[in-house]
Amino acid sequence: MALRLTPHRGAGGAPAPPACQPSTDLELLLIRHAEPVRIEESTERADPGLHERGRRQAERLAAYLADEELHGLVSSPLLRARQTAESVSGTHNLPLVLDEELAEWDREATSYIPIEELRVTRDERWLAMAEGRLEAFDVDPDQFQQGVVRAMERLVEANPGRKVAVVSHGGVINAYLAHILGTTRLMFFEPRYTSINRVVAARSGQRSVLALNETAHLRGTALLDR
Repeated sequence: MALRLTPHRGAGGAPAPPACQPSTDLELLLIRHAEPVRIEESTERADPGLHERGRRQAERLAAYLADEELHGLVSSPLLRARQTAESVSGTHNLPLVLDEELAEWDREATSYIPIEELRVTRDERWLAMAEGRLEAFDVDPDQFQQGVVRAMERLVEANPGRKVAVVSHGGVINAYLAHILGTTRLMFFEPRYTSINRVVAARSGQRSVLALNETAHLRGTALLDR
């Protein structure tokens, strides 16, 4: 899916710069982490690392991005995102920067059941997530989204004319794209593991969604579907 749009705020109506001038637009690659292990219940915060399938997904992601020039790499501090980002970091020889506001809304949970499992059984937790009812998990959805938007807009401000990969979570990606699109539904699509979602952010304030759920690197493998 590819979209071009005018944002619901902040565009300012400024004319595009002449073609001869270097672009100051930032391209964000919003990447969901690879598949993590399952944690049924823990006595402390669940912070799962990658499943063996997830490690292979991350390796294919890194190989797929090898020919793209990346200028920065940012990750959620949660282990599943960090381990995914480390594969990309190794390929591009980029330092990995962590941002707490890119952590998923369930960062304090004591269990981690992949959303794909919850969806199959139509578990009440999946229904609540799909409907954006994060209050069911004692999470303020507005506060969560505001934190995500702050983190993304900091990157936009600091990286004009660059391409930055951001490895985070399905909820984080939904929150920022819902902000751009002006949707009232916070969780409006399901990013696949290691999917790439591309956004161009102009200094004028315009935000354009170029791609959702780009998974060409997993095509033809057994790694795309559980």
